Amino acid sequence: MSALRTRLLQAAIPLVREHGFTRQALANSVLHLQAESRSEPLPDTAVTTLFGEGDNARRTLIDAWLEKGRIQMKSSATSLTPDLKEVLRSRLGYNEPVLSLLPEAFALLASPQNGLPPLDVRPALRHATSVANDACIAIRDESLGPSWYTQRATLATIYTAAELHQLTSPGTAHAFLDSIFDTAASLRTAASEAELYSQYVVKSWAALVRSSGVL
Repeated sequence: MSALRTRLLQAAIPLVREHGFTRQALANSVLHLQAESRSEPLPDTAVTTLFGEGDNARRTLIDAWLEKGRIQMKSSATSLTPDLKEVLRSRLGYNEPVLSLLPEAFALLASPQNGLPPLDVRPALRHATSVANDACIAIRDESLGPSWYTQRATLATIYTAAELHQLTSPGTAHAFLDSIFDTAASLRTAASEAELYSQYVVKSWAALVRSSGVL
């Protein structure tokens, strides 16, 4: 079942543009598998079995979409000396077709699945740190020791700021990213402290969730 689940998730990702991060996108995914000849979407019970109950199925789709974005970001680094800014720009570009859907998607990820607390910060931190780590992998960063963490914390802070800016001002997202890199020295100093880095990401997502009106 895991192989079928993976194939269905990959088929559902392009459907997000039309159906959003919804159970309907997952249900319709079966219609786009070349090896299948179905003419009807998956029943809701099958979506639940494969991807989770209620909004958990949507979270599964969002996570798969985020993972594909990181994979594409890494594959964009094709030159012998990949540029870090270009790598992060490519990740911002991946957001563009579904920008209007991301505030609600991020708010859903941050919503607790079992009551309190009112904001689950772990998905925000996972997203930021995963993008930063994969960007470092893409440019073949060889940092060791404390510099390994500092580099990733800095990039996670930079990317979070650029992505949140993109949600409100898409046309200037790349220029904003470039401007942050120009002040990277001061950001690196701040990001070297784990608490400051995590507080920045958490506060940024909290503001996003509040502004989305979802929670």
